[in-house]
Amino acid sequence: DVAMLQIKPDQFTYTSDHFPTILRMGEKLLQEGKAYIDDTPPDVMKQEREQRAESCNRSNSKHHHMLFISAAVEKNMQMWEEMKKGTEFGQTCCMRAKIDMNSNNGCLRDPTLFRCKNAPHPRTGSTYKVYPTYDFACPIVDSVEGVTHALRTTEYHDRDEQFYWVIDALGLRKPYIWEYARLNLNNTVLSKRKLTWFVDQGYVDG
Repeated sequence: DVAMLQIKPDQFTYTSDHFPTILRMGEKLLQEGKAYIDDTPPDVMKQEREQRAESCNRSNSKHHHMLFISAAVEKNMQMWEEMKKGTEFGQTCCMRAKIDMNSNNGCLRDPTLFRCKNAPHPRTGSTYKVYPTYDFACPIVDSVEGVTHALRTTEYHDRDEQFYWVIDALGLRKPYIWEYARLNLNNTVLSKRKLTWFVDQGYVDG
């Protein structure tokens, strides 16, 4: 227990406080052709990633001719607006990073950066209809909050390259990832998925 060790945090912060910044960062990637909006069904997307096959929507951002780039950005931004409005079509889309579909690291095969979810958020209410993934939000928040060392267990090792890709693509200050082995404890529950049950049952307030 952190309190028992007399460790006192300097401050508590929430990723949702940075939603405006994270949205701007996502739009920056779209405008620079480093990301694209994809309405590929989830099951097809999963199969394409396993087979290292590019989505048909990836071509929204792959042309180098200025006319094609302008048209691609416009198309992506139109689809992005649908996502931000939470429209029926927008809810079928996600924003994906344009990295490397042939990478041996599956985490680099155009991972999802934003999903559309037309549901209220515990802190921001119904302000937003798009939400960043953990893998996109973490490097941004760590950088802008001045984190120097990000402590992550080795289970996230494959995602470290993605963490640094986001940092480099956005030109942000780079935190150092410090890896350590996961600590498993007996006679207690640490899994967030399992802890959710206690919240849902009203035993704790989350």
